[in-house]
Amino acid sequence: MHIGTQGWNYEAWVGPFFPVNTRPADYLSTYSRAFGSVEVDSTFYGVPAASTFKSWYERTPHEFVFSLKLPQEITHEQRLRDTLGVSELFYERARELRHKLGPILVQLGPDFDPSELPALVDFIDKVPSDIRFTVEFRHRGWMSEGVIALLRDRNIGLTMVDGRWIPRKMMIALAKRPTADFAYIRWMGANRDLIDYSRVQVDRSREVDAWIDAIDELPESVTDVYGYVANTFSGHSPSTARDIQYKLGQVPVDPERLGEQLSFF
Repeated sequence: MHIGTQGWNYEAWVGPFFPVNTRPADYLSTYSRAFGSVEVDSTFYGVPAASTFKSWYERTPHEFVFSLKLPQEITHEQRLRDTLGVSELFYERARELRHKLGPILVQLGPDFDPSELPALVDFIDKVPSDIRFTVEFRHRGWMSEGVIALLRDRNIGLTMVDGRWIPRKMMIALAKRPTADFAYIRWMGANRDLIDYSRVQVDRSREVDAWIDAIDELPESVTDVYGYVANTFSGHSPSTARDIQYKLGQVPVDPERLGEQLSFF
């Protein structure tokens, strides 16, 4: 069960989550004392240098897991028709994370509709078998038996998103029919109006409880669950992520202990 947040580099977390006076250079290592996984948003905006991936690897515990967003150059600009070889470069550098590399999130825009099925099929045919992939659709037309079968045939996840694009009830229903041997959940929130990330501002307990029930009902074929909370879900994602950990039977790390020299490394 890999529960965490979407990103870690937030100055507003200093005080409410990170100990006071935590330096930005120490955000990741401090974060990794509280959570065992993170979804990296920065990879969406460009392919990091190999040295960046190596640094992430070295600054986190042995069992830590990074899930990476596929660069928007591939998903939004080239619309999965990667004629420039960006995807191969990204996979090559991402492998610097070794056993810490989790799923790669292929987030597609709402304007990427089912008319572009050939591009999706071609992309899926080319993904390397040594890396897990999960696809996030933001157009309801993709929620079809044919697409589910396509993903299941290649053990590619259908990303479950609690956001505004596809109704939560539909997402939770699809969670009971996994397309891969892992589940991937993103708690996004209905809008992006929340800009103060220092505290919880929206009570999402009912939504979280519905997702906990869905996770409890996952079939035994699902061996891993990756779940990441955005700040826009409730206002302060570390707090919500800890609530989810607690409800799943995990023991959250108290933020007050993050300043201690914990024996995780």
